[in-house]
Amino acid sequence: MRKQTLLLVGLLLASFQFMNAQGSPDYTGGLKVKFNEDGSKYLRVISWAQMQAGYNFDPGPTSSALNFNLRRARVLMFSQITDKFMILTHFGLNSLNSGSLSPTGKGEGSQLFMHDVWAQYSLGKDHAVGGGLHYFNGISRLNNQSTLNMMTLDNNRQSWATIGLSDQFARHIGVFAKGKFDKLQYRVAINDASANTLDPNTPTAGGSAVYNGRSLLGSKDAGKAYAGYFDYHFFDQESNFLPYKVGSYLGGKKIFNIGAGFFLHPKGAVVDTGTALSPNLEGEDVSIFAVDAFYDAPIGDDGSAITAYAVYQSNDYGKDYLHSAYGTGSMIYAHVGYVLGGDKTKTRYQPYASFGTNSYDAVSDDMTNFGLGVNAYFSGHNSKLTLEYKNQKFGSVDSSGLTLQAMIYL
Repeated sequence: MRKQTLLLVGLLLASFQFMNAQGSPDYTGGLKVKFNEDGSKYLRVISWAQMQAGYNFDPGPTSSALNFNLRRARVLMFSQITDKFMILTHFGLNSLNSGSLSPTGKGEGSQLFMHDVWAQYSLGKDHAVGGGLHYFNGISRLNNQSTLNMMTLDNNRQSWATIGLSDQFARHIGVFAKGKFDKLQYRVAINDASANTLDPNTPTAGGSAVYNGRSLLGSKDAGKAYAGYFDYHFFDQESNFLPYKVGSYLGGKKIFNIGAGFFLHPKGAVVDTGTALSPNLEGEDVSIFAVDAFYDAPIGDDGSAITAYAVYQSNDYGKDYLHSAYGTGSMIYAHVGYVLGGDKTKTRYQPYASFGTNSYDAVSDDMTNFGLGVNAYFSGHNSKLTLEYKNQKFGSVDSSGLTLQAMIYL
C-alpha cells in the first residue's frame, strides 16, 4: 500500500507543469496538472493574496490612523478535457479587516464565496460561447480588469460601474459569446440582473431614481441586462482565453488597443412620478457607454517600459441618480506608469500616477481622485510591493491616505 501511495504521488508530481507569468524573469509559476502526455487535458490552479497596511491622514477622533486589511485572498481553477469545452471556478474573499472579522470565522465578512463559475464551449478556433456566473463584462477594459496584474494599487472603483447594483461583485449570471475577427476582439453577454442591490433607497415622489428596478418592477420588465466590449489590437495580440484584462505587461509585449463598450439594463432604475399619497413607479433605462485606449511597450534595450491607459465613460443610472461613487453623469480617468531600466533578474521599479474626475447631474460638485505610487517587482506581478498615496475630493470631503500592499500569486 505504501509503495502504491508513493507511486501515485510520483505520478502526480511528474504531471505538474509550470507556466510563465507577466514580467517574471525567474519564475515559471502556476500549477498545471496534466491528464495526458501532451498536456491538452489539464487542470490549472492559481492562488493569490494581497495584504495591505493603510494610513489615513484624517481618521476621525475615535479611529486609528493605521489599519490592516486582507484585500484579496483567491483561488482560481480551470480545466479542459478537450479543446471543445472548459470549466472555470473562482472563489475567495475580499477586504477582511477588524470590522468584518468574526469570533469563529462564520460571519458574512469572513466567508468565502464564488466569484466565477462558468462553462465554455468552443465554436471553432477563434470563437466560444458559455454561461454561468461570469466576468465577460462590457463597458471598458477596466470593467474587465484582472486583479492579478494591476499597475495601480487597485482598480479605479467607478470603472466597475455596476458592482453590487445589478451583479454580484462585478459578475452576472447569464450567457456570453467571445472571440475575435483578425485583430478585433469581442465579448457580449445577456444576463439576469440581480434582485438584490447595494442601493438601500426607495423612490420618493418627484425624487431621483433608485437602482432597484429588478425587485420593484419584477423580472418581466427589468430582469435582463446586456453588455459588450470590443477592442482592436494594432500591435501584439492579447489573449482572450480568459476574460481578465492585464493591467501592465512591464514591457513584455508591445500593445496598443482602442476599445468601446456598453451596458444596458432596461428599466433597471425606478422613479416615482406620483405623489406621496398616490405613488406611481416607472422604470428608467440604465445605460453606460465608454471608449478607451491602452498602450504598453518596451522603451529601448535597457528593460524600461511604459504603460498608459485612458477612458471616457458616460453613465446614465436614471434621473439624478447618485449613490456612493456611482451617479448619472460622466467620468474621465487615466493612468501612466514607467518601468525603470535595469537588470530584469533583479528588483524592478515602476512609478506611476493616476487621475480621475466624475461629474454628476444631481450635484454641482465633481469628484476627483489623484494617486501617486510605485511598484517594486521582485518577480514580476508574482511577487511585488506597492506603495500608493491617494487623495479624493468630493464636495466638503477631502480625504487622503497612504497604503502599502504586499502581493504574491502562484
